[in-house]
Amino acid sequence: MPDLWNDLLGCLDLTARPSLDDESVFEGRNQQLEYYRVFGGQLLGQFIRAADLTCPEKSVKSLHALFAREGRTDEPIRYRVRRHHEGRSFATVTIVAEQSYGVVATASVSLHAEAEGPEHQSVPAAPPLLSAEHKVTWDLLPWETRSAVDLDDTASAPPEFEFWMRTPDVDPQLAPAIIAYATDLNLIGTALRPIEGVCQRGNGTAFHSAVTSHSVWFHRPLRTDDWLLLRQHSPLMAGSRCFGRGDVLTENGRLVASYAQEAMVRFPSEVG
Repeated sequence: MPDLWNDLLGCLDLTARPSLDDESVFEGRNQQLEYYRVFGGQLLGQFIRAADLTCPEKSVKSLHALFAREGRTDEPIRYRVRRHHEGRSFATVTIVAEQSYGVVATASVSLHAEAEGPEHQSVPAAPPLLSAEHKVTWDLLPWETRSAVDLDDTASAPPEFEFWMRTPDVDPQLAPAIIAYATDLNLIGTALRPIEGVCQRGNGTAFHSAVTSHSVWFHRPLRTDDWLLLRQHSPLMAGSRCFGRGDVLTENGRLVASYAQEAMVRFPSEVG
């Protein structure tokens, strides 16, 4: 296996390609994972980097992605970015991610220039940072993570989950892409917690799942090489779909981002 952290950073380093009419075009390689399809978090991170490169004077405010089909790991992904509007304060772009056989995913992205104004927030306070004895390891997150809950436990539990994360030192310009990547990992696992005898590791055997849409909102500047808390819950699973949402808070409790996801989750009795 390669150095997964540097491999991810390499995937976020998109290459500019010749533009087509009013579109900017970029290409991104895929992570070198022992996984049969492109991880959705990679696509989210690359969407954000493509928007950043298209509107470098602004930062991403929100990303709304739809996943059309599985991406193949043996072929780079091409990102076609169309700028619909760019003013002094806001910009809007749409992005199509595609491979030779068709569209993999699409995204609508809003960007803005930093501005000052009144502030308030109303979310539960962040708990104290967990100690190192709560360290957990997930193959797709190549940095330090801590949680008091084992998401692989198959006992029934409320559909809630939170974990702390901190990456190695990294350029803060990459923070939104890295956070978007991280938010895609375990919302399905959170939704599965109330179901006795099942956990996220059952994908492909006990059930089949695939993310269909994912949104991220960035509220304040952030760094991923400081501790961040990702707090999430799933209010609903119905119709072979699950829905989850979450917040990202700093160690001192500042809300810096929020996210939401819908995914298909089918059990054998529902397939057909």
